[in-house]
Amino acid sequence: MAATHARPTSAGARDRPRGHKFPSRAACARLPGVSQANPIRLFITHAWEMSDDYLRVFEYLESARNFFYRNYSTPDKPVTGDKEALREDLRRQIAPVECVIALSSLYDAHQDLMTFQLLFAQASKKPVVLMRPFGGGKEPPKAILDLANELVQWDERALVDAIRVQARQEKTGRWDTIEFKLD
Repeated sequence: MAATHARPTSAGARDRPRGHKFPSRAACARLPGVSQANPIRLFITHAWEMSDDYLRVFEYLESARNFFYRNYSTPDKPVTGDKEALREDLRRQIAPVECVIALSSLYDAHQDLMTFQLLFAQASKKPVVLMRPFGGGKEPPKAILDLANELVQWDERALVDAIRVQARQEKTGRWDTIEFKLD
């Protein structure tokens, strides 16, 4: 009896219909990605003040290579008026964004404001990346932890990767390399 051998196929070839062709490189280049012409629209939670953590987020984002964003939060332009006027201004800032970065350090001093921003983001179907409290083992409060899509450490790479995944579903595929010498 003669043995028959199946020709090996590439991954996914058995799932695609006969005659199917993969998109060309030019077609792949048209896929929406983060670029200078197409930056990710971000909102960073605030209480109309530029706290150390608020400024630190931008240090991390600016140090990331090939990462482009547009900031829609305006803590330097407080609105005059009652509580509803403040909330309306926050709604205006959050509405056009793709991702909200929440600073858990604001929660202790501004619980109502922080909760409102995260609830509005959730109601608007905006993903929330929650930053752990800076420099400590303190955990974020459960009230805001439950409103976040992802919790990250204060690490530039972790923050940028979380934003890419949450805002545009872009997987980075980065690997850490550990070098060591054998004795």
